[in-house]
Amino acid sequence: MSIYIQSVSHISIQKPLSEEWMESPVVPDSSFMKSQEPDYKLFISPMEARRMGTLVKRALATSLDTLRKGGCEMPDAIISGTGLGCVEHTEKFLNTLIDNDEECLPPTSFMQSTHNTISSQIALRLKCHGYNSTYSHCGTSFDSALFDAFLQLSLGKIRTALVGAHDEMTPDYFLMLSKLDFWKTHFYDLEQLRRGEESVSISGSCSLSRRLSAEKQESTLCELKDMEMFYRPGILQSQHAINDILLRNNLSIKDIDAVVMGLSGDRDNDDVYYELRDRAFKNTPVLWYKQMFGESFGASSFGVYVGAECLRAGRIPQHLFFFPEEAEKFQKEPRNILVYNHFHDKDHSIILLTK
Repeated sequence: MSIYIQSVSHISIQKPLSEEWMESPVVPDSSFMKSQEPDYKLFISPMEARRMGTLVKRALATSLDTLRKGGCEMPDAIISGTGLGCVEHTEKFLNTLIDNDEECLPPTSFMQSTHNTISSQIALRLKCHGYNSTYSHCGTSFDSALFDAFLQLSLGKIRTALVGAHDEMTPDYFLMLSKLDFWKTHFYDLEQLRRGEESVSISGSCSLSRRLSAEKQESTLCELKDMEMFYRPGILQSQHAINDILLRNNLSIKDIDAVVMGLSGDRDNDDVYYELRDRAFKNTPVLWYKQMFGESFGASSFGVYVGAECLRAGRIPQHLFFFPEEAEKFQKEPRNILVYNHFHDKDHSIILLTK
């Protein structure tokens, strides 16, 4: 069965609910970049928004906008991936716990601190009583959610799915991880990121929803041809997995017009991609996206988003090429894009997108 990505909507440091980043991306200019917020009144009444956490509002806005773009009122399934859920409300609950000496605690923050509240709030808003699931697997949360939707659609159990990736960055959470040397805390430029001289990344947040369905439409971005996830592979196993997924779809490495990788400027993270490129993709252009959207538990969702938008537009913007010299040589319309991501070199995923 063919599976298509019909529509996508995001809130990030780029212009929200927009593909403006394709032409003029916002370049991060500080170590802690906040997401740009849309006008939530277009999706949520002020009365409802008053008791909602930031991440829940973002998830609702991107989900409703995605369904609107794809001309769908009710998905058969709602599947979300989140590494830490609503961090803002978790912090509020824990701070209240300390301030009130563990007594007389208001329940609102606790209820919204649970990871599955995101999918639940979307279902309540849509009155959707179908399949509803949340994956909380750190950096593979989105990949797991997408794989679940892929299997459900392939088996014919559902016809359409709303798949989201939602994670937020708060000042306290940023400060805590900065002390553990997770984030860059000084000025950097793209060349510094490309060199990957440090074991730190750019911080980011993520709220991205996409609609998958088994029917091709006028609004279709691309086809989700195949995907695979595997655990702790060596470089040879990664190569075999890439070859297997291509053979299953009657393709070869030469048929892949570009490979999207989760390069972030973190030396430990990027070394895996460098080795893979030298072994498997030496003659294939490499695209990156974390220089625009930052690193987060849901960052891999932006890799699929970038690949899908390039296939829809029929071109690849120059700022997406990791090696500038490859941008000058690349002239053709992309037809097959491979997305390769890993999390701490433990969980790896391959996603094949076709025109």
